[in-house]
Amino acid sequence: MKTVNHWIGGKTVEGASGNYGPVTDPATGEVTTQVALASAEEVDAAVQVAKEAFQTWGQSSLAARTKVLFAYRALLDANRDAIAELITAEHGKVHSDALGEVARGLEIVELACGITTQLKGELSTSVSNRVDVAAIRQPIGVVAGITPFNFPAMVPMWMFPLAVACGNTFILKPSEKDPSASVKLAELASEAGLPAGVLNVVHGDKVAVDALLSHPDVAAVSFVGSTPIARHIHTTASANGKRVQALGGAKNHMLVLPDADLDAAADAAVSAAYGSAGERCMAISAVVAVGSIGDALVEKIRERAEKIKIGPGNDPTSEMGPLITAAHRDKVASYVKGAADQGADVVLDGTGYTVDGFENGHWIGLSLLDNVKTDSDAYRDEIFGPVLCVLRTETYEEGVALINASPFGNGTAIFTRDGGAARRFQLEIQAGMVGVNVPIPVPVGYHSFGGWKDSLFGDLHIYGNDGIHFYTRGKVVTTRWPDPSDAPAGVDLGFPRNH
Repeated sequence: MKTVNHWIGGKTVEGASGNYGPVTDPATGEVTTQVALASAEEVDAAVQVAKEAFQTWGQSSLAARTKVLFAYRALLDANRDAIAELITAEHGKVHSDALGEVARGLEIVELACGITTQLKGELSTSVSNRVDVAAIRQPIGVVAGITPFNFPAMVPMWMFPLAVACGNTFILKPSEKDPSASVKLAELASEAGLPAGVLNVVHGDKVAVDALLSHPDVAAVSFVGSTPIARHIHTTASANGKRVQALGGAKNHMLVLPDADLDAAADAAVSAAYGSAGERCMAISAVVAVGSIGDALVEKIRERAEKIKIGPGNDPTSEMGPLITAAHRDKVASYVKGAADQGADVVLDGTGYTVDGFENGHWIGLSLLDNVKTDSDAYRDEIFGPVLCVLRTETYEEGVALINASPFGNGTAIFTRDGGAARRFQLEIQAGMVGVNVPIPVPVGYHSFGGWKDSLFGDLHIYGNDGIHFYTRGKVVTTRWPDPSDAPAGVDLGFPRNH
């Protein structure tokens, strides 16, 4: 059986703990790989390697860093398909989704390539007699990233390219469910010329995570995952004196006004709710239909959802793949099975779905729940699967109040032809990312990603300017130099004595 080992100090390092976790092909249900799970001692060894590498990398020139990053970007581009194949094999998402994931990660690598502009700093001259003040940003040291299973390439690329571009060294702890893509990213970085020890990949479970959160030589922690774990990461790492950005879960809403193009709204709802099998924190999982359009909108969504082809991710005709594990599939199914008892109308029931020839895969079909109540489990919880809830309100104001009452505030969208309504929505809605006739408002790389309320713990969002600020710390230098004409007698710099 294939074993995925750690990547430390620019080379593969076999696991020493004796503990391994299974990696499953979600399309077949078969365990295809085992991944080494690090002990606290192995985490410490990786941190020490990164700490030593920081002594050189943190002092390296911007030109040296960007040279590596440009080469890295070219290698990632040339290996898009290979990375996507690893994602499909271990996560299950269809190849086109996996390619899209790589493309979105590349955006942040491209941002990192332009780090020279982002780190220019500020200068004020002559704030007083012969006194200048400069503000500069410097790397913070060894930083760690703990990333989820749903985007095994993209989310790591949201973190480490900016971190190393700023001069830090990085410890990546990817999900143990689909670890191979992260190792491939590290191998390509080494091939691009990134010095040994600057980027390290340590696989593990809670033991490895807790070791990173408490390690005195880890200066900062980035995390993306569920809200309960994000809260734990933030609390624990902060208590240990670390800078933390912890992105949590979501329940993203799409408000559809009576004047909206219902065909466009239905297309958007289907792609945003069921793409990547709903396993993404920016999925639209709740549609709020305003006024009399509810029945027509639900019917249009149903018509489109029934046409989605579900199958193995490596089948080019598949539009949606399996869920990551059988346990997760069963949990998602439980929400659908309990929906009717809690007052919802089950328009589409995707439970019990199988694919011929792949009967042991982690399959589930598309589910559509109408007239969902806000106190039901299907609405309150982040399901993280292909389940779309539709809620009804009579007015725009009721719809906004419903959305703002959610404890989550990751992303939201409005579908309307009215610019005034859209403007009000942008200002009144309590969420970190807003789409206007855009169902999944994930910002481009040079704007930052992050939510409000229980969707984010910490002050700074990920990537963009916030990401650069997170991986650096500011320093202000006040300088006063005597004028050359004031030099002591005997020192001649060619300046007149009187001026």
